Amino acid sequence: MRARSNCADVSNHLFIDRYRSFVLTDLQDQATTHIHELGARARRAASVLAAASTDVKNNALREAANALRKATPELLAANDQDVAGVADDKPDSYIDRLRLTEDRVAAMADALDQIAALPDPVGRVLATFDRPNGLRIERVTVPIGVIGMIYESRPNVGADASALCLKSGNAIILRGGSESRHSTRRIVECMQAGLTAAGLPADAIQAVQTTNRDAVAAMLRATGLIDLVIPRGGRGLVELVRDQAKVPTLLHLDGNNHCYVHEAADIDKAIAVIRNGKLRRTGVCGATETIVIDRTVADRVVPKLADAMPDCELRGDAEAVKLDSRLKPATEADWDTEYLDAIAAVKIVDGLDEGIEFVDAHSSGHTDAILTEDAAAARRFMLAIDSAIVMHNASTQFADGGEFGMGAEIGIATGKMHARGPVGLEQLTSFKYLVHGEGQIRP
Repeated sequence: MRARSNCADVSNHLFIDRYRSFVLTDLQDQATTHIHELGARARRAASVLAAASTDVKNNALREAANALRKATPELLAANDQDVAGVADDKPDSYIDRLRLTEDRVAAMADALDQIAALPDPVGRVLATFDRPNGLRIERVTVPIGVIGMIYESRPNVGADASALCLKSGNAIILRGGSESRHSTRRIVECMQAGLTAAGLPADAIQAVQTTNRDAVAAMLRATGLIDLVIPRGGRGLVELVRDQAKVPTLLHLDGNNHCYVHEAADIDKAIAVIRNGKLRRTGVCGATETIVIDRTVADRVVPKLADAMPDCELRGDAEAVKLDSRLKPATEADWDTEYLDAIAAVKIVDGLDEGIEFVDAHSSGHTDAILTEDAAAARRFMLAIDSAIVMHNASTQFADGGEFGMGAEIGIATGKMHARGPVGLEQLTSFKYLVHGEGQIRP
């Protein structure tokens, strides 16, 4: 009996394993089919959008902005569903990124109007030159094609990314986080209403309709359908995209951002800038995470910093903790952490050279700042630090496409190819060459 029971157990395990394999394969196939359907529709829509006039695109944006304003009650109700579905153990900063308010919906709509008012990035002649054989060559901006946007938490990213792609002539496929799916669905409906009102195909803006994570992998493999994938989220998401993508990517890494207080800083000004950079909104990628202080002014800066930021947990090196007992001891891991919370690390350094060395070693290449009244020191720091954005006497929370006059941004690119810093309209175009002849043939 025991032998037959063991055989039955083995048989059952084999059946279960085969069933699981079948189910997993089926789910993967469904996700791939779904992404391919979205991609095929997006590519057809992209060809229409690429030829659309500036007036038509602007009309679509303004109509979408009006749709967002009218749908505010429904959008807030959908967002309440998303917030209610989030686990209780999520930090306040996570909930803040997810939550929409009347003001935030109004800001989304206003951003669409601002993007409509910006110059059209498509069709600009970047250069012209004539060849000795009579050929006249133009380099002209064109849309990239179909953009895949993968992002977490913040539902307003969907509106910003859609608007920027619409204006730059690109179709977009949005894959927001499952935690914001109800908000994303309503936002996409409003954007599609704007497209339809302007006579443009609604498929130019689509959202992935499944929470199956295999959809992300399918997007990363959708060569020939998706031209560029842009991830916006935590390090885990970005590294997944970087390691698995078979289509080109534009990476947005985490924001381990530094404020360096130089010995020639106006200390009161520096404290105000640091507080804003850290605490205005702790959950955004432009938030300050590490405060670096010159030793010559540390005894004045550290206590004032603790006074000004009682609502922030400060973790300092041994020297900083000695200067103010309100600081907790930092670990080595703190220098490389993006907290996205009311926590900041404090490091004391011996002058500008050591400050540059420390920031360069630990920055994620997103945004770093120097606080000083010494213009020469500021210039040296700004040229030496190899980050996408480097600031002088300004909050790191200005690392935002809207604040740069771009209307909005699709992300902050931390790489060095194609685009770097806030990715706006200009960065969502490529170019091609138009060659004009009069019958020339090559000898």
